Amino acid sequence: MTATAPTARTEARPLGLAVVGAGYWGPNLVRNFQAAEEFRLRWVCDLDLARAQRVLGEYSTVSATDDYAAVLADPGVAAIAVATPAATHLEVALAALRAGKHVLVEKPLAATGEEGRLLVAEAERRNLVLMCDHTYCYTPAVGRIRELVGSGEIGDIQYVDSVRINLGLVQKDVDVLWDLAPHDLSILDVVLPEEDRPIAVAAQAADPLGVGHACVAYLTLRLASGAIAHVHVNWLSPTKVRTTMVGGSKRTVVWDDLNPQQRIALFDRGVDLSSPDQLDAGERRELMVNYRSGDMVAPALGEKEALRAMVEEFAAAIRQGRAPLTDGRSGLRVLEILEAAAQSLERQGALVPLPSVQRVGVAW
Repeated sequence: MTATAPTARTEARPLGLAVVGAGYWGPNLVRNFQAAEEFRLRWVCDLDLARAQRVLGEYSTVSATDDYAAVLADPGVAAIAVATPAATHLEVALAALRAGKHVLVEKPLAATGEEGRLLVAEAERRNLVLMCDHTYCYTPAVGRIRELVGSGEIGDIQYVDSVRINLGLVQKDVDVLWDLAPHDLSILDVVLPEEDRPIAVAAQAADPLGVGHACVAYLTLRLASGAIAHVHVNWLSPTKVRTTMVGGSKRTVVWDDLNPQQRIALFDRGVDLSSPDQLDAGERRELMVNYRSGDMVAPALGEKEALRAMVEEFAAAIRQGRAPLTDGRSGLRVLEILEAAAQSLERQGALVPLPSVQRVGVAW
């Protein structure tokens, strides 16, 4: 979006906001927007009016409604937060954009890449903020990993390995890839340098329960540099694991989201080659590798709720007239990977180039 300078009056006044959808995720958004000084929550809208009223509580001054048109017609509403099922994201978010409202959408951005592209185009045409609620991207741990990669402290990316498994709720309408992988893919999108994003994906999956869609899945993404990223998602694991490892030529960073005492560990350990630039391919194959065994450092991280940081980023993007960290295009890139992964599954795990790569003619 094109940057626009906010007025002093706009800076001083809280932004009017409505939350649409009071189901699973909506109450979390209501709580955080109510607590945010940057926003004034004016409406909670849901097709089930009683559910919207329950989310607000008996003594809330916020209005509950099942009339979305009334919300969009309110000139005091500057932004809409959408927490409805993914199949409705296009209809709900597009109506908000056409009404001149900034929009935050729960992941995934839309049900398909085509729908995501429509939302991105509409937001950019109207110079409005379109943001995807990729909550994990706003954790202190992911913020630190992004800094470590961006500063060059870990060196060139050699591999990324991400595991998100647990004995989880088997979804009726989506497979495990669409349910869990958006978290890991959005993290990759904000952590990896822009010039080293995924260019192709191969997927393997299984449905051992016979529920009609995958319950266990593995993604392998080829990055522009030639490195790979691997994502494992699973609803059937008896243990819960949430780890991400980013291996670099200098250091490796490991994030264990379930270890509050040491969420991030930075290892100065790895494998080096002696003067590899001076060797030809034959000599390199015969070379004895050197193992580097240095220190492990556990950087201190501040504790802050990711949703609170996400709300702050949404407000800052609106006020400063800029794209947020997880903007519509970020959400679209995640959608395109998921759709390419589905194509890969149909082709028995074949490597499928991503649409954005095909559009710009990048060799893969």
